[in-house]
Amino acid sequence: MPLLIILLGIALQIFLTVKKVSPFLSLLIVAILIGFLLGMQPAAILTSVEKGVGSTLGGLALIICLGAILGKILETSGAAEQISTTLIKSFGEKNVQWAMLLTGFLVGLPLYYNAGFVILVPLVFSVARKTKLPLLLIAIPMAASLSTTHCFLPPHPGPVVLVNVFQADLGKTLIYGLILVIPIVIISGPLLGRLLQRITSTVLVPNGESGLAMLKRLPSVFPSFIIALLPVILITLAVVAKYFFKEETIIKKIILFTGDSTIALLLSVLCAIYFLGIRMGKKIKLVMQWLNEAISGIAVIMLIITAGGVLKQVLTDSGTGAYITSFSSEWQIHPLVFGWVVTALLRVAIGSATVAGLTAAGIVSPVVAAGTVSPELMVLAVGAGSVFGSHINDSGFWMFKEFFNITLRQTFLSWTIMETTISILGLVGVLLLNMFI
Repeated sequence: MPLLIILLGIALQIFLTVKKVSPFLSLLIVAILIGFLLGMQPAAILTSVEKGVGSTLGGLALIICLGAILGKILETSGAAEQISTTLIKSFGEKNVQWAMLLTGFLVGLPLYYNAGFVILVPLVFSVARKTKLPLLLIAIPMAASLSTTHCFLPPHPGPVVLVNVFQADLGKTLIYGLILVIPIVIISGPLLGRLLQRITSTVLVPNGESGLAMLKRLPSVFPSFIIALLPVILITLAVVAKYFFKEETIIKKIILFTGDSTIALLLSVLCAIYFLGIRMGKKIKLVMQWLNEAISGIAVIMLIITAGGVLKQVLTDSGTGAYITSFSSEWQIHPLVFGWVVTALLRVAIGSATVAGLTAAGIVSPVVAAGTVSPELMVLAVGAGSVFGSHINDSGFWMFKEFFNITLRQTFLSWTIMETTISILGLVGVLLLNMFI
């Protein structure tokens, strides 16, 4: 019976999504309805709602907001443009695919997928015009890098939410994610791009430079790269210090403090405000305006994440956890495969990777709580499932189609194949990591 109720809730979520109801409202409606159907009293449901909001925002609000601010400053100041143009010049025309891959990776670390895509599309056009190479040969490595960082690596909202739900270690998740991302992005980027380069685009490649390149003065190369990578550097150093420095020295304490995800992002934001804002001659009022725009831009995502946390809490408090855990074991499904399959099915049905991941998190979190699998690997398994089979109900699908002016069939043969490749390779990589961890 609990399984039927959960399936009914998922069906309702899909129906409301198709009807264009906000995911924030639909997830709340589904969570409350599931609570009633599972026999929870009204007072208990209200308690779960409050608890779900508090536990979700408590571990996420600062990280997501600071990540959004960092990305906004890198975008508006021109640092992202500086990173991309520097890499293209350094690699040269012969290795342009690898330059686009690394550009997408570095820009994708601090920026959300949509923002990174919009910023880099003019660069793709510019490179295609200069090199006379097929557009998708250049675009696929860029899109693959943005997509893999979006679904696997903190501080992106999806992975950060899953880290919070599964009580995983963010530093370990970041390192495991980096181990996965490198081979995945090579296969789904340059290698797949070569196979798909015959897909022709009829888009008119502009002769002008991108908007950010028109800035009178771009930031210097060194601060642009360092500030973009600073959160990853600090968090990685903290993980290394935790396992390699046995004695509790002052240096170790400092590294662990600065390597906390919130502190690492705060320090990165402060550096960005000074080096990419004030030192570039921008008034503090303007820089704070960038900050406010970043936070307002993330508000809807925060609400969706909060509603997803409520759904997870209702499923937990209703006592369905043991049932879900026993269900996966009875069918002899590996917990990581179970998490991936649930998320992939939701992704195909709902379209949004974030909503699919949030909904799946509530369903598979009891399996993680049972202690049968690494929470960090479950974060990556669900992240991999969240990009499976992107099609017409996904905004990313339409962005790729419209920007590069290709047909629906060509979009399925390029974008959908790329996303599915990332998803399947992600699952394979997680299972391989599970053999050694």
